[in-house]
Amino acid sequence: MRAPYYSEDPSEILSPAVIANPEPFYAKLRKTRPVCRVGDSGAHLVLSWDLVEEALGREDDFSANLTGVVMRGESGHPSIFDMRGTGAIQVIATADEPDHTVHRALLQPRLSPARIERMESRIRGWVDRALSPWLAAGGGDFAPIAERIPALAIAHLLGLPERDVESFRIWAMMGGDILAGDADLGRLRFLSEETARMFDYLGRHLDAADAATADAPDATLMAALARGVADGQIDRATAVGISSVLFGAAGESTAALIGSCLLRLAASPSIADRLRGSMSLIPRFVEEVVRLEPPFNFHYRVVRRACQLGGYDLEPDDRLMLSWASANRDETVFEAANEMRLDRRFPKNHVGFGRGAHFCIGAHLARMEARLVVEAALSRTTRITLDDAKPVVHARSIFVRRPEALPIRIDRAHTRPSSTRQPRRCARLATSPTLPPGREEQRHQAEHELVEERKPVGQHEVEGEGRPRQEQKVRIAKPRAVAA
Repeated sequence: MRAPYYSEDPSEILSPAVIANPEPFYAKLRKTRPVCRVGDSGAHLVLSWDLVEEALGREDDFSANLTGVVMRGESGHPSIFDMRGTGAIQVIATADEPDHTVHRALLQPRLSPARIERMESRIRGWVDRALSPWLAAGGGDFAPIAERIPALAIAHLLGLPERDVESFRIWAMMGGDILAGDADLGRLRFLSEETARMFDYLGRHLDAADAATADAPDATLMAALARGVADGQIDRATAVGISSVLFGAAGESTAALIGSCLLRLAASPSIADRLRGSMSLIPRFVEEVVRLEPPFNFHYRVVRRACQLGGYDLEPDDRLMLSWASANRDETVFEAANEMRLDRRFPKNHVGFGRGAHFCIGAHLARMEARLVVEAALSRTTRITLDDAKPVVHARSIFVRRPEALPIRIDRAHTRPSSTRQPRRCARLATSPTLPPGREEQRHQAEHELVEERKPVGQHEVEGEGRPRQEQKVRIAKPRAVAA
C-alpha cells in the first residue's frame, strides 16, 4: 500500500504560508500522516522521530546521494528536478560508503574540536568588527552579519583570501536556493552561472594548494583535498565538489543558525535578560535554537530498492525528505516540545545537525560561531527588539530555515565588558583526540551524556523537568551505547 498524500493541494508545501511558518504544517502531519507522499512527485515526507531515526539506520535501503530534489513543475505542482550529472550527488554529506568515509577522513583532522577551539580568538575578532558599526547605528538588518561570520570562517579553513569574502557570502547562500523548491527560471539561470564561477574559483585554489603541507598543524582544507587528489583517494572534480559543499554546509547553515539565535533574542526579551544574567547558559540556548529552528528543514534520501517505511510501500528512485524540523518537535520524545527550555538534561539530543554517520562534521564550529555572536550581542546591549516597522523575512525555501531580512533595534550598553569569554566546561571533550573516520557519532553520543550542571542527589531530571523520573509520561530518546 502506498502512503497517503500529504495534502489535497499538492503545492501546499511550496506556499508562502508554509515556508514562513512550517511548524503547524509539520505538527498536523506528524500526528496523522508521519509518512506521506508529496503529490505524484515520488517524494515522501518523513516526520516522526522514530521513522527518521529508522530511515537513517537503513543505508542499504536509502542512499544519501542527491539525485533529485523537489521543485515546482510547469503545472505548479511539485515534481523532481533531476540532479544526476551535476557532479554534486556523491560528495561528503551526499556520499554513500565507502566514499563517505574517505571524504570525511580527509576533512576531519582539520575540523577537530581542538583545532576549532584555536580559532576562537580569530572568530571573536571577526564578530567584534562586524558588530561595531551595527551597534553604533542602533541596530539594523542583522542578516548580512549572520552571513559574513561563517563565510570568513570557512574561507580561513579552506585557505582562501579574506578579501574575497563578498563572493564567499553570495556563494555560501546559493545551496539553499538551488534546493528551495520554488526558484523561477531567471533565478535558476543566475544560480547556474554563479555555481560555474564558484567551481572555477575553487578549482584554481585547489590547483594552487600545496599537498605537501597537508600534515602541518595549520594545514588548510584545500591542502588536505589536494593531498587526497595526489594520493589517488579522490579525483579533482570530487575535491572541488567537496569544497563547494563546505561553502553551503559551513556557510548558509551557520548563517541560518546565527540569524535564528538573534531572532529568538529579539522576540523574547525575557530570554535575553536571563542570558545576560547567566552567560553560561548560552550554549544551551544555542542547542535549543538548533532544535526548534534547525538550519535545514530536512535532508534527502533516495530509495535504492523496493521496501517499506512506516508500513507503506516505497519504490526504487522514490525520495525521502527526512524532516529534522519535525522530528525535533516530536511530542513523544520532547516534553513541551515547542517551548525553549534551557534546563533540558540532554540538550544535544536532537537531530538539528543530522545524526549517525552523516552527523554534521562542522557542528563544533557552528556552535562556537553562534555562541560568540550571542555573547557579543548580549554583552554590548541592554535591549534587543524587533523593528516593528519592518518585517522579518525568511528565505523562500522549503529546505533552509534562514532569516534573510532581520531588522533589529538595540540599546547599547554604556560600558563594554573587557571579555565575554566564559569558563570552559566539558574540557575533557573539547581536548579529546581526533576520532578515526566514522566515529564522530560516538563523540556526539558522548556529549549527550555530559550534563553541564551537577544536580542534587536524588533529583533525576528528564528533559529538563525537576520531577522524579517515574512521574514523567513522555518517552525520552536516550543516546544508544556505542561500542569502542
